[in-house]
Amino acid sequence: MTEAIKIDGLAEFVRNLKKLDADLPKALRIGFNDAANIIVDYAKPKVPHKSGRAAGSIRAQSTRTAVRVTEGGKRAPYMPWLDFGGKVGRKKSVHRPFLKEGRFLYAGLNAERDHVYAAVEAALIDAARSAGVEVD
Repeated sequence: MTEAIKIDGLAEFVRNLKKLDADLPKALRIGFNDAANIIVDYAKPKVPHKSGRAAGSIRAQSTRTAVRVTEGGKRAPYMPWLDFGGKVGRKKSVHRPFLKEGRFLYAGLNAERDHVYAAVEAALIDAARSAGVEVD
């Protein structure tokens, strides 16, 4: 399940920012990471802690035109199971109720959607203003 917030014209906006100042797209990426970290901050405390690896695997990753929140990986390959549930183990003997909407990441997006949108909007406006564009 992938849910995306799409911004029409973002790639063109980033290209034009880069023409004005090569460092502006980096500032935009940092702003987008701040928006993604709202979800990370919501989800991490809700993850069951034994070693802390599962919660530690939740992080924001970004490029100039995309940001995502990831979980799991090599250090915590069981994290998606913690989040969504299902059957694992020998002969599928370990069962956790399956929740299509998940317990952590998508719950964080749903709970903090307005804050995420506001942070994305602020990042775009700050980048435009840094480029000298007047924004109302």
